[in-house]
Amino acid sequence: MNKLTLPIALMALLASIATFFYTQSKSELVYVDINKLVEGYRRTKVERDAFNKKANAMKANVDSLLTDWQNELKNYEKERASMTKKELELKQQLLQNKQQQINNYQQAIQKQIQEEDQKMTQTVINDINDYVKEYGEKEGYRIIFGAKGGGNIMYADEVSDLTQTILEGINAEYQGS
Repeated sequence: MNKLTLPIALMALLASIATFFYTQSKSELVYVDINKLVEGYRRTKVERDAFNKKANAMKANVDSLLTDWQNELKNYEKERASMTKKELELKQQLLQNKQQQINNYQQAIQKQIQEEDQKMTQTVINDINDYVKEYGEKEGYRIIFGAKGGGNIMYADEVSDLTQTILEGINAEYQGS
């Protein structure tokens, strides 16, 4: 019996080692193209449309204030000859103050638009990252690299590109399929 135990133990050890290396080599190195995912993800369009509506409303408000100020300036230019020195100084000061307020408001709106854009983009990126993580775990990938958008892959065989598969899956999930 001792003569069979050693060969069986060696065969079991070799089988374990072979299985270990087979499962390790089965896990391919794969990647996704971040730019294609962001552009192809349906939520990106929905979020962008909502953002653009909000940004356009904010810009229209600033444009309206600028138009009002320009009209006041035109009226001032017309009425200027009939004003006293004190009225001129007061009107000039009021126009300068209003212009400064509009400039400050315009800068605040631009900052808010920029923050909203970053927030919208981060929401989309978070969705994609979460989906890729779930997909990788479900399919047994150890690593899924991101290319272009922030990744650092200089070359990869197209066989290793999971972009289209991920894009179809995340869009189906977004639509509730």
